[in-house]
Amino acid sequence: MPIKYSEEFKRDAVALVESGIAQKTVCRDLGISRTALPSWVRDARFKAHGMAPSKDPDEQREMRAALKRIRELEMENEVLRRAAAYLSQVHINAPKIVFPLVREMAAAGARVRVPAAVVCRVLGFSEQAYYQWLKQPVSAREVEEQHLIGVLGELHIDDHEGGYRVLADDLHDLGYEVSERRVWRLCNIAGIQSVIATRKRRYRQAGAPVGDDLVERDFTANGIDEKWLTDITEHWTGEGKLYLCALKDVCSNRIVGYAIDKRMKASLAVRALENALMQRGFPQGVIVHSDRGSQFRSRKFQKALNRHGLRGSMGRVGACGDNAAMESFFSLLQKNVLDRRPWRTRQELRLAIVAWIEGKYHRKRRQRRLGKLTPVEFEAIMMDVVGLAA
Repeated sequence: MPIKYSEEFKRDAVALVESGIAQKTVCRDLGISRTALPSWVRDARFKAHGMAPSKDPDEQREMRAALKRIRELEMENEVLRRAAAYLSQVHINAPKIVFPLVREMAAAGARVRVPAAVVCRVLGFSEQAYYQWLKQPVSAREVEEQHLIGVLGELHIDDHEGGYRVLADDLHDLGYEVSERRVWRLCNIAGIQSVIATRKRRYRQAGAPVGDDLVERDFTANGIDEKWLTDITEHWTGEGKLYLCALKDVCSNRIVGYAIDKRMKASLAVRALENALMQRGFPQGVIVHSDRGSQFRSRKFQKALNRHGLRGSMGRVGACGDNAAMESFFSLLQKNVLDRRPWRTRQELRLAIVAWIEGKYHRKRRQRRLGKLTPVEFEAIMMDVVGLAA
């Protein structure tokens, strides 16, 4: 039976190729055929530009030519967009920035002298404002700060809860090189502050379990796809936190499915579960054991368990040992990937996690519990045994 891969798995494989890793290496580490990955890469590029993948050689050649031209147009458009953004900021937010240009064009010694009234009319500014500026011109620093205050005000309208650090991050996203200290000072001048002035310490209580503990710390199984353990871990990057939800088969220790995102929501756990089901051929009656996290107690996750004929199981509050086998995997991931170095972006850490799970943990790391076999080797032997028994 051919393996079906989830769209998230395909996207991660394509992202590893686009990060600079050779297709041959990605195929070997992720266990993908060498004919499948190139087609995924090609189809991803076509879909990114709204093109339907085709197997016709002539159409593929035309689409490749179109992609090349689209990339050129995108680069040209980016240049025009950045230029237009700068000019629009000058016109709307800080009109006084162009007043020195009016004075230069209206000067008696100008190469082509244009009256100030004409320049102001063309640029859309009042002549009166220009002459007021001539009496008391402001410095470039003041003009820049007035412009920044205007931008900060607009950003604050979009997000009243964000403080000066959030606004500084938003400014950096817009291309401004401004320190957090300066943003704090400008916010004080303009009276911009978060509506959440002080944060009260909150004490959360774990919710009631929505299922019994069907595992009871018995992390053994007679066959694959009998018990799955699941949990969520997090790690900081330069862009913020990244969350990984993974499901582990108790028998083979293989990570049967996972999902990665920047938000820890119920949909993350549901996506990991559905990816696992797709990879394993939608087995029935599997025990899925977790802690009492809200993501696993959510209605979405419980509906997904019932829809696919799975049996939910939950440990006790504050009892890490109830899910110790899953915690041991996350500890291994922490030592081998997460804590090895600082991670600049979420995408950088995401690809490192995928490469380690698929390339090293599944196919290279031998485990004594499995008879010094890797999870992939152990499952292959188990499949052979089941086939012979049948």
